[in-house]
Amino acid sequence: MIDFGVTPKKTDELNQRMADCGLREQDLDEKFIRSGGPGGQKVNKTATCVYLHHKPSELEVKMQKTRSQPLNRFYARRRICELLEEKLLGSKSPAALKQEKIRKQKDRRRRRTKS
Repeated sequence: MIDFGVTPKKTDELNQRMADCGLREQDLDEKFIRSGGPGGQKVNKTATCVYLHHKPSELEVKMQKTRSQPLNRFYARRRICELLEEKLLGSKSPAALKQEKIRKQKDRRRRRTKS
């Protein structure tokens, strides 16, 4: 079990989501790269950027959201789950449903302000 530096509840949710997508740790190729951009000397010295490659689907994710390597590992796995869900479920994926909900809200607001 990998320690991502998040609460056990979030770790369990990620593991469940990975299981639902059919994503296994053995299928992931993980590399650590030196980050760039903001963060000062810290990011120039340490390899906090995470690169994940899912071999069966050929999906790739590069994550350098934070200065913490364990957190970036967590975010990278979460992102690869999102990409797999989009690929497998299409318009029924959670991200697509969320986008559709926001689009409908904006349409409603637009109609309200016109009249």
